[in-house]
Formats: sequence, C-alpha cells, structure tokens
Amino acid sequence: MTDIANDPHTSPSSPILSVEPLGMPWDTIDPFLFCVHHDDAYPRGNGRHGPDASLLAGRKMGSDFSRKDGWSMYHGQQVPGFPAHPHRGFETVTIVRQGRIDHADSLGAGARFGGGDVQWLTAGKGIVHAEMFPLLHTDRSNPLELFQIWLNLPADSKMVEPHFTMFWSQDIPRHTFVDGAGRSTEVVVIAGALPVPADAGGSAIRPLAPPPDSWASRLHSDLAMWTLRLEPGAQWTLPAALGDGTRRKLYFFAGSRISIDAEPVNIGHSVEVRAGADVVLTNGDAPAELLMLQGRPIGEPVAQYGPFVMNTEQELHQAFEDYRRTEFGGWPWPDPAPVHGDLEDRFARHADGRTERP
Repeated sequence: MTDIANDPHTSPSSPILSVEPLGMPWDTIDPFLFCVHHDDAYPRGNGRHGPDASLLAGRKMGSDFSRKDGWSMYHGQQVPGFPAHPHRGFETVTIVRQGRIDHADSLGAGARFGGGDVQWLTAGKGIVHAEMFPLLHTDRSNPLELFQIWLNLPADSKMVEPHFTMFWSQDIPRHTFVDGAGRSTEVVVIAGALPVPADAGGSAIRPLAPPPDSWASRLHSDLAMWTLRLEPGAQWTLPAALGDGTRRKLYFFAGSRISIDAEPVNIGHSVEVRAGADVVLTNGDAPAELLMLQGRPIGEPVAQYGPFVMNTEQELHQAFEDYRRTEFGGWPWPDPAPVHGDLEDRFARHADGRTERP
C-alpha cells in the first residue's frame, strides 16, 4: 500500500480499496485477465518496416523485452511485434494511441489500424493471429503506444466463432468536461455508457456496440473501458457505476500526481476504488492520463495457460490438443509476421471478404 496518508482499509469512508505499483503486465480484476501498456520510441525505419538500428547488441532476438534505447522488438525478428500465435476462450481489446499495427489471422483476415483506433478480437473457439508494428517512416521516428487488454469470456461463450470488430478513432465517443476553474477533462468511451450531469449537457455518452458474444454485450456486466486525460489542476467527478457487485480500477500511467477524494497518488500506480460511489479526481501540476477498467465479475473458475483461457483443466488440455490437430484453421499467410505494405492507410479486411476503411 503506497501513496496514501492512511491505510484505506482502516478508513471505511475512503473510496480507495487498494493502491499498487504498476508492474509488467498491470494487475487486473475479474472479468479482465491481463493489461499491458506498450510505449516504444522506435527510431526511423530501415525501408523494410524494421528499425534503422543495430539489433545485435543488448537484445535477445525472438524474445526482446529489453526496452534498450526506449524500445523492444518483442517476438519479432526483423519487424517488431508478435508473429503468429494462438488464442482461445477470451477477447483482446487493442487500443492504439500512436503508430500502426498490422493484424493477420488464420481466417484470412487482415487489418492496419492505429492513431486512436481500437480492435476488439473475440478469439472464441480458437484463432491464430499476428500483431506486427511496421515502422513506416524512414525519415523520422516511429513512436508506438498502445494498450492491450484481455477480457474473459463466460463459459457459454468460450467456443463461439472467432471474429474481430473495428472501432475507428473518429467514431469512438468522447466528451470533454470543464470544471469551475475552466480546466478540462477528456473521457474517451471505448465501452460502457458515460453519464453526463445536467450542468454538462445531461445525456449519457453511449459507446459503440461491443461484439455480440462479449461479456460487455450483457447489460448486467456493467463493463466499462475509458481513458481519461486531465489538464493541470483539473477536477472531475468519476460517476458511480450502475450495478451492484461491480469492481473498478484506475491505472495512472502519465502525469505526476493526482488526488482521489483528497488522498494523493503518484504516477505509476493502479488504484481500486469503490465502484458504487462518485469519486473526485483532482490533478496536480502536469497533464495526467489514466485508464479505467470496470465490470461485474464473471465469477467462474479460470484455467489459464499462456494464450488459452478456459474454465477447467480438462478444457485447457482439449484446447492444446485441438490446436496441435487443427492449428485453428492453419496459417494462410506466406510468413508468420505479415506486413501490409508501405502506406499508412488504415483498413480492415474481414474473413467474409468485406473491406472497411475509416
């Protein structure tokens, strides 16, 4: 427990339930399984979608999480990213704040997205996909920043057909609140309706529709994913969640210092707050950014091994057996780390042949 004057467990009136330093990955609560923040200062590209820099020293190629010089290659060999790998039994929500991601999967679908876009991938009964980070600019740096969130699927949706949904940046709802001193707080609404008080407009900000088989599509899940950006000195009241039993966590990843109902918290910490109460956020003297994840727990057993998340050990063994036998449809791409050309244009080509663009 850190950064609070008194242990909140001894103060029933405090909205803070726990404070923890941000690790790698970030600690999550049911129905979320995993959350990671990639913030890579990639250099200019080499014309082949990789970095124009030596990869020989200080990197364990194929598993480079070194952050040497401010960036990592991850599992990529020439292009940074995550070549073909399987998933079953959960969803990935990828929020790309800067840069581009190239998606390819075992259904034959592909996409290039970024600059505020979100991809929501329902793995369901099984999919293999690649997530590569092409460095498109050869004359300047290629910063990449993203969140990837793993959201569990309930037992009755574990084996649904896989697919992905795109939320293009310009379609994602957002709202700016201005406090009495004229300082603003912007909320980007990826999932979960955002209540707006009468003095700020009065009508709720409705999110784009989540995938139909997602826990987020069930109204009683009370699931929300928002990003918050507060100007220096801004004050904003985080409205109470709707449902009983909902849990809520704030991840303070950029800024310096904020106060949560007058209790100070430093950057680099996650804070679980009481979801059923309004919580007043007061920023310090630097712009602050937070990610909020909330939801009612699924409350089912979790059997997880790497990229497979089921309810029982038997189901987990079956997932491995199915993948060894079928490879979840095989890999239709010429290499395990496909990149979709040199242009920055964003697109999504789905398995049914439908192509969409922002």
